Amino acid sequence: MFLVDTNIFLEIMLSQDKSLTCKDFLNKNIKDLNVSDFSLHSIGVILFRNNSANVFNEFIKDVLINLRLKHLSKNNYNNIVDIKKCTGLDFDDSYQYCICKEYNLTLVTMDRDFYGLKDIDILFL
Repeated sequence: MFLVDTNIFLEIMLSQDKSLTCKDFLNKNIKDLNVSDFSLHSIGVILFRNNSANVFNEFIKDVLINLRLKHLSKNNYNNIVDIKKCTGLDFDDSYQYCICKEYNLTLVTMDRDFYGLKDIDILFL
């Protein structure tokens, strides 16, 4: 089971360099994909900021239906600060990390800030 990081979706929606690689991964693993509520909100913020609310609406209709939405339990919010102290990750990356730990998911990302972490499984695209 995978937690798909925000950057994977944005790569596709913004037609960036690795969009085909990201699409291919999503299509091949559609039954095993999860997204955090934080990623969903971040995607919305970025697309609205770029006057692309229609793209967000398409994402909700076409993509979100195939994903499991994960949120961090109340008891694990304090772990975000601990992760920051131990790893130096920023808030959003620490949140994703905590989601992976809580649900035992492999993080799928292009974010090099996760390099060197050994206690969660990470797949870099």
